[in-house]
Amino acid sequence: MNRQALTFTGLIIAAVLFFAVNILSDGLFRSARLDLTQSRLFTVSEGTRNVLASLEEPLTLRFFFSSKIANNVPQLRTYGNRVRDLLEEYATLSNGKIRLEVIDPEPFSDAEDRAVEFGLQGVPATAAGDLFYFGLAGTNSTDDTEVIAFFQQEKEQFLEYDLTKFVYQLTEPDKPVVGVITSLPLEFGPGGLQAAMRGQSQPYGILEAMRQFFDVRILKAGDTEIEEGVDVLVLLHARNLTDQTLYAIDQFVLGGGRALMFVDPFAETAAQLPPSPGQPPDPFDTHGSNLTRLFDAWGVGMRDDVFVGDRVLATKVNAGDLSRRQIIDYVAWLTLRDTALNREDVVTSQLGVVTVATPGSLQLKEGATTTLTPLLVSTSESMLIEAEKVRRSPDPQALLTAFEADEAEHVIAGRLTGPVKSAFDGPPPKPETEAAEEDSEEAAEPKPHRAESDGPVNLILVADADMMDDRFWLQRQNLLGQQFLVPTSANADFLVNALDNLAGSDDLISLRSRARSDRPFVVIQEIQRRAEQQFLAKETALTEKLEQAEQQIADLQSKAGAGDNAILTAQENAAIENFRVEMLATRKELRAVQHDLRKDIESLEALIKFINIGLVPLVVFVLAAILAWIRLQRRKATAALKQA
Repeated sequence: MNRQALTFTGLIIAAVLFFAVNILSDGLFRSARLDLTQSRLFTVSEGTRNVLASLEEPLTLRFFFSSKIANNVPQLRTYGNRVRDLLEEYATLSNGKIRLEVIDPEPFSDAEDRAVEFGLQGVPATAAGDLFYFGLAGTNSTDDTEVIAFFQQEKEQFLEYDLTKFVYQLTEPDKPVVGVITSLPLEFGPGGLQAAMRGQSQPYGILEAMRQFFDVRILKAGDTEIEEGVDVLVLLHARNLTDQTLYAIDQFVLGGGRALMFVDPFAETAAQLPPSPGQPPDPFDTHGSNLTRLFDAWGVGMRDDVFVGDRVLATKVNAGDLSRRQIIDYVAWLTLRDTALNREDVVTSQLGVVTVATPGSLQLKEGATTTLTPLLVSTSESMLIEAEKVRRSPDPQALLTAFEADEAEHVIAGRLTGPVKSAFDGPPPKPETEAAEEDSEEAAEPKPHRAESDGPVNLILVADADMMDDRFWLQRQNLLGQQFLVPTSANADFLVNALDNLAGSDDLISLRSRARSDRPFVVIQEIQRRAEQQFLAKETALTEKLEQAEQQIADLQSKAGAGDNAILTAQENAAIENFRVEMLATRKELRAVQHDLRKDIESLEALIKFINIGLVPLVVFVLAAILAWIRLQRRKATAALKQA
């Protein structure tokens, strides 16, 4: 009885300890993790740690998640738990600067009213029309607000980037300052200053798109310094820049400034602009732009005399004279989609279609200390075409006829990172008039010359300026006296994404996409792919054989029905019977092939089920049997010793 009571008491104590340890560990070690995933899915990157460690003011993050509704949707519940875990990790790493509130906005509750007040997006999720909320609202010490209206599972690979950017924007609530140097009349439109003087000014659509998110300042092409306070510098088809301006750009970049640079071997937009007042058109103008001196120093280049043509990505256009109009692939205008966009970079990951015209090709130079990560690329069905063929009177049919792919993927836009040296040995001499003006005024202390970058530079280079022209990405529509911009391509989204990314801190820019949590069964997919290839090849051969047999039977039977004189011989009747037997055998073999298609997959599935369901109990049983046998042997040995 004492032994039974002791055993029973021990079991009760063990059960109590089991629950106590689980409850205690859930509270004390909730943020503790051992990340054994292949892609380090649950390990926060160094850039995020730096952003969180640098927080100087308290932030309040409110995570709205309809957990009761999500219980019926396993995928949403899993993703919601991942977002919550990551937010809790952020709160832990912030040294108390982030206070996290997890709120379940039940229908018709005060919590749901708060979610609506913050601007979160509710999605109908039940037959009763209850809304499912899955978003984040954050406030800082001055009540500035940032909101993620709804966490889209399609963007899971950029979850860490979105959350870190969310926190960063709460600490930097002012609009980033974007400085623009361009030879295009962005503020007046394609008509230029002359159209503005006639009251026909229509600013470029990209200027309106930028001003929605950034404080945009148009800088003069002849400035000898980049304006103080500029966060990101945009060079858009900037031509005929003086050495003083190039030096200012060079020193801005080497000092840690970020830049988005559009160059072009042939800018069709510029070619269609009217000449400046009082100046005749220049027949020798190539209408190209390049930053050769800067690019050479930074280890990258673009040829001025060629552009990228692509047969697969070619845009269909109307070509020919009025009497013979036809739709043809214009290999000089490219509609970039799918694999032409880098889905691993936050700038291009969610873009739909990007349109470019006569784009150049960016290439790293030998011995470069920088890295060029492609953002927009051509397919292997592309080639470099002489720009002179489209500068005067382009012929789409002639370009397509003479097209011969060079089987290389050309980089149209890319991210340039790494340490660089200055393109100048020192400040270039200033023009005599400017030097005389400075002599007459009190001379300012010159800034020290930077011979090399303070750290890795962060630049985005684009070998096409035409993509920023309205005709390649939007249509203007008038409705009841109001003008609306209707995008036809994601060109403006590319621009805004690039500026948004570059305007962040270096730690934010360094973040890249992460793997998704719902990893596919790659082994099963590979087996299925191989099996399908074998099946399709065999199925095609058997189907052809079956069709031939059916056709031969039909031919012989039609001969029999042609008339009284068309009586089948015994040999022909035997042939029909043989064809029927062969047809039945072929169908049976075809079914066998279809069955074999899933045999390997089902075998692997059975093995996985055995490992998950039966292997562990089997191992426990074997270990228990071994322990029981050992104890039995010990008892026998002990009994033998006692008898001795």
